[in-house]
Amino acid sequence: MSRFTLATALPLVLAAPAMAQTTPTARNEIIVTAPVLTSERDVLQGTSVVTGEELTRELRSTIGETLARQPGVSATSFGPNASRPILRGFQGERVRVLTDGIGSIDVSNTSVDHAVIIDPLLAERIEVLRGPSALLFGSSAVGGVVNVIDTRIPRRMPENGFKVDGRATYGSAADERSGGAAGDVALGDKFVLHADGSYLKTGDMRIGRGYLLSPAARAAALSQVGRPQDPDEDPIDFAGSANLRGRIPNTAAETWTAGVGASLITDSGMLGISYGHYDSLYGVPIRYATEVGQEQEAPRLDVVQNRFDLRAEVQTGGGFLDRIRLRAGHANYRHFELEPSGEVGTAFYNKGTEGRLELVQAKRGGWQGATGVQYYNRVFQAVGDEAFIPKAETNQVGLFTLQQFDLGGVRAEGGLRYELTDHDTRVVAGDQRFFSGARKFETLSGSLGASVEIAPDVRIGINGSRTARAPSAEELFANGPHAGTQAYELGNANFRTEKAWGLEATLHAHGDGFSFDASAYHSWFSNYIFENQTDQGVCEAAAAPSGRDVDLPCFAYAQADARYYGFEADASFRVAQIGSYAVNADVLGDYVRATVKNSGPIPRIPPLRVLGGIEAQGPRLTARAEVEHVFEQDRIAAFETPTDGYTLVNASLSFKPFDNDRTTLMLSANNIFDQLTRRHTSVLKDFAPLSGRDIRATVRFGF
Repeated sequence: MSRFTLATALPLVLAAPAMAQTTPTARNEIIVTAPVLTSERDVLQGTSVVTGEELTRELRSTIGETLARQPGVSATSFGPNASRPILRGFQGERVRVLTDGIGSIDVSNTSVDHAVIIDPLLAERIEVLRGPSALLFGSSAVGGVVNVIDTRIPRRMPENGFKVDGRATYGSAADERSGGAAGDVALGDKFVLHADGSYLKTGDMRIGRGYLLSPAARAAALSQVGRPQDPDEDPIDFAGSANLRGRIPNTAAETWTAGVGASLITDSGMLGISYGHYDSLYGVPIRYATEVGQEQEAPRLDVVQNRFDLRAEVQTGGGFLDRIRLRAGHANYRHFELEPSGEVGTAFYNKGTEGRLELVQAKRGGWQGATGVQYYNRVFQAVGDEAFIPKAETNQVGLFTLQQFDLGGVRAEGGLRYELTDHDTRVVAGDQRFFSGARKFETLSGSLGASVEIAPDVRIGINGSRTARAPSAEELFANGPHAGTQAYELGNANFRTEKAWGLEATLHAHGDGFSFDASAYHSWFSNYIFENQTDQGVCEAAAAPSGRDVDLPCFAYAQADARYYGFEADASFRVAQIGSYAVNADVLGDYVRATVKNSGPIPRIPPLRVLGGIEAQGPRLTARAEVEHVFEQDRIAAFETPTDGYTLVNASLSFKPFDNDRTTLMLSANNIFDQLTRRHTSVLKDFAPLSGRDIRATVRFGF
């Protein structure tokens, strides 16, 4: 049976957690991320909304792991502390991670060992928009957008004059103790003050039953036992590394955040500001040496970000415009990569400002839309022995519009974005490793789609797009070793604009007791930018002007034609009603295939997977059991190793002690049978498996 046939058959017999917190008929969420009010079932692309009890159950210390079981979503999984979302196989520069519509203003896009500076503990809801329509938020959103929505800038007056919400969790796999709370208080009838904070502390993460190193890495390490080593280097215990079990060393973490905000809210609009501080110290899993002469480091990252945000909205009272929205953010970020001795090896500095102005049109008949401008400025610099990129400033201006037409049975949508990007490097005199000068790019992206109601509550749609993305500063100017990924990274300052044609088909069917959503997509890229392991001599030649030795594997960015295609689907249906309890079954499946023309598979692409479960929902008590099966990934790039498939069994029980929905007690067991699992999308999959059995107790409260 082929994989596509198997993926089609499995949803008929399995059930998944995609919408487990709701009944099958409750898929009419309004998408906050959309420029105009749009129902989740009407969006012409794959969309997920995670909120309420589902967010409580799925919540982890990173955005990537929190969302990893949504359709079309995987995660980079660089240990338990740095995991960024992967959408439809796209990651890094092709996925935008936002906080309330504005970028996270960090360096998580530059490397998988850098954490996203957004705290899931304070999230009110998370929206995932997959596909090219998300390009309204920037050309780097070709894979999609993850928007984490918090309450730091209050949007509404609290009932009864105040509001407090919070979560507290204990997780056994890493001895995780975490908690976060946010509160609003009204001063009069128009002014609201806000305060929030969170704290997380973990030990080293425990893995499932088996060895830390994969069979291939373990065999390679054992083959080095007894070989002579350089007496001037720290000796490496190859046998000790090969036989490690239990926990992943150097993965403990401690993170705290604090923020304040204030809003003026009137009948015709609002104006709000906020300040947030993020502080974290976390370890990066060791990429163990598997042959004599390899480096083996255990860096820790000391991260600090200070951020200011602004949100404003004015209702114009009708006419052509309905409202005007302004959203802006500014942040200073830095992190130090610490050696085992505590000394700073390399420092990363990032200062960024992003602003977005939207003019939202009043609905006229079936026509509505929004037009706007977006500005982005970033100054990024790495300093130290392993600085792999020069100081670079990026300025970007984007003009965009989205127009929707509702003709009853037929709905149409068109979007357009023009973007001007300017990268300017500032190289220290005498350093000939780096490109010195500026690169400018002009890009134009657009999408056009329509959907048709073929039966009551059943709608099919198709969306076509032409996208263009300017290369990032890292893809253009990188030239140096990076300890976190254990690679010498080499960019190319002569890269051209990356372009793609895309086509996506959607199906939405919703009724009493059932819900089904599916998307199938295909993208054709020209000048696709990818990182590939190449001959050491390439990096040695690039490093020669600095006199550095290249002791790490050489990974150089390149451009070529590429193809992506795949699907994602999720469904739910009510199987029984037993008294006050509704018994629902759910299913989710996704698959992506990606190829560089004349080269082979694109690396770190997630394999086919299916998730299934069944849930009994009552007024106070909810119980569910679920199964996730991830297939083997043996379609790999030349420098990758295959990844075995695995099956996880999870269960949870939640109880609402009061009549309101704001307080929940939850107990969940994840990976009940303590399986040793590795995620193919992880750079460190051969050295850092996923979590073993994890028993989690969570309290969600509000008053």
